[in-house]
Amino acid sequence: KASSALFGKTKIGKMSNKDVEMGDASKAKEAEKDVSMDAADKEKLPIKVIDPAVVKFNELKAVVSLIERSVATKETRFMSRALRQNSALRKKINAEDITRALNYFTFPTDAQDIKDFLLEFVKGVTMEVDEGQRTTPVVTPLPLNKAVIPEVQVYLHLVVTIHLIDQKRIDEAVRCSTRLVERINVIGKARRTMDLLSAHAFFYYSRAYELAHRLSEIRTTLLQAHRTATLTHDDTRQATLVNLLLRNYLAYNLYDQADKLVSKSTFPDNPSNNQYARYLFYLGRIKAVQLDYSEAFRCLQQAIRKAPHTTALPFTAAVNKHSCIVQLLMGDLPDRTLFDQPRLARSLAPYYQLTQAVRVGDLAAFKAVMDKYAAVFRRDNTLSLIVRLRHNVIKTGLRKINSSYSRIALSDVAAKLHLESPDDCEGLVAKAIRDAVIDATIVHDGVHPPYLQSK
Repeated sequence: KASSALFGKTKIGKMSNKDVEMGDASKAKEAEKDVSMDAADKEKLPIKVIDPAVVKFNELKAVVSLIERSVATKETRFMSRALRQNSALRKKINAEDITRALNYFTFPTDAQDIKDFLLEFVKGVTMEVDEGQRTTPVVTPLPLNKAVIPEVQVYLHLVVTIHLIDQKRIDEAVRCSTRLVERINVIGKARRTMDLLSAHAFFYYSRAYELAHRLSEIRTTLLQAHRTATLTHDDTRQATLVNLLLRNYLAYNLYDQADKLVSKSTFPDNPSNNQYARYLFYLGRIKAVQLDYSEAFRCLQQAIRKAPHTTALPFTAAVNKHSCIVQLLMGDLPDRTLFDQPRLARSLAPYYQLTQAVRVGDLAAFKAVMDKYAAVFRRDNTLSLIVRLRHNVIKTGLRKINSSYSRIALSDVAAKLHLESPDDCEGLVAKAIRDAVIDATIVHDGVHPPYLQSK
């Protein structure tokens, strides 16, 4: 009985193991069916697509939230972050996005005319979509008791101004920026939280008038704003306005007025790197015109170090162009690696050919480069400095002639230097001897034509 009981239990145990294996297989098949049904159901579900307009609108609301947080906490870092985010956002938004934002944010009753004024610039180009085809939800305006603060109003005004400049609608940008500056002059004096916004507003105000070729009209306004910023110790706006005034003067070649502004005003001690780089660039241009090449080269080199290395390529190229010319005027040659940089190789190509002509002292090649790229040099505001390089080319050519010949007629010197008039050669050689460029004398013996005798 004991053995039969034992064998019976063993048999039952074996049968239970088979049942477990069959149960596991059935569960696996059911799980496979569930997975296949879930995959089929997921294929039938519609794919949720996020509307880009909604994303841009949310980014704009995030910038506004940062501005409101900056005003509430009196922390300028939030305002700086908001303006940095706006730099990336301006490349994405269009007139429809701006219209949606203006309709969403409620302006106070006394500022309703500003909102209507801004809507005039964007409502004419807004895309009209049928209600049945609309994918972007229509925003509901905020109630009147949640009207935006003046800083947000100025920010939205600034967004419209930047949009008009980007769209090349310059005349409208002039109108919009003028109204913006007038509003800042009224409400910005009593609100220090608007300092960063007002600095940006004046920058685009000047930019709009520059594109309209009307910079001289706003000089008085900029001077008055600079005086106000100095009296209120607004360093951010003061640095911006000094650079705008220097740019205004240099645009009309008013170097004496620009130099007086630099000597009579004080640049803030802790400006942003961008503003300080601009200031050093303008100061270097002033010093170069005043023949102070050593100081000009120092300012330009410091501007290159302060400038952003990954962005602001046009500014970096402009500074390097002036630095190259100043080095040549000092009698030095720019480093070859300057022209081999991939980012600057194309824009500096004319200046590389100019450097080659100055290096070999070939006046004919120098004139050829000047004639070929005269329009480029004029656009870069370097033509007046390049004209001075003619004397450097002649000096380099005289050094080579003096080291190669112990005695050479002045007529041959004129031919080798490609001078237009041989009569001018004696005066140029005499000046080079007086300036200790060459160690030689001009001989008039009455027997031979005048010649250059090397010592």
